Amino acid sequence: MRADKHTAVEKFRKDYNCCQAVACAYCAELGMKEADVFRMAEGFGSGMGGLKDTCGAAVGMFLIISLANSAGDMENPKATKSDTYDRILEAAQEFKKRNHSLYCRELKTEEGNQPLACCIKCVEDAADILDEYFRRDS
Repeated sequence: MRADKHTAVEKFRKDYNCCQAVACAYCAELGMKEADVFRMAEGFGSGMGGLKDTCGAAVGMFLIISLANSAGDMENPKATKSDTYDRILEAAQEFKKRNHSLYCRELKTEEGNQPLACCIKCVEDAADILDEYFRRDS
């Protein structure tokens, strides 16, 4: 069963942070243990560990793109690096188009957005962008 935005939002509502919710929603598909990704992503919620910098949902999206795209070739680290960066840039642009920013401090202060509602939208959008990414590359 393919992960989707509903899986990510369900995890967020279970108190996973925004990064964990997005990244952990795709673990099974990428052959990763959810507990490992959960631990790895813990410090990236709330805009990079509470710094209100890059949105954790976007960071979770970037982690999944990296995991899916990297050749994992430690003898040739540049094998897929440029392509992965291009894919992350594309996803970041789409996220920014949908949310007007990549920064938690800006996302949570947009007029009319309450922090929780804003975070849920960011988690949904990040997962939706990943769903499109995987549909396109399948």
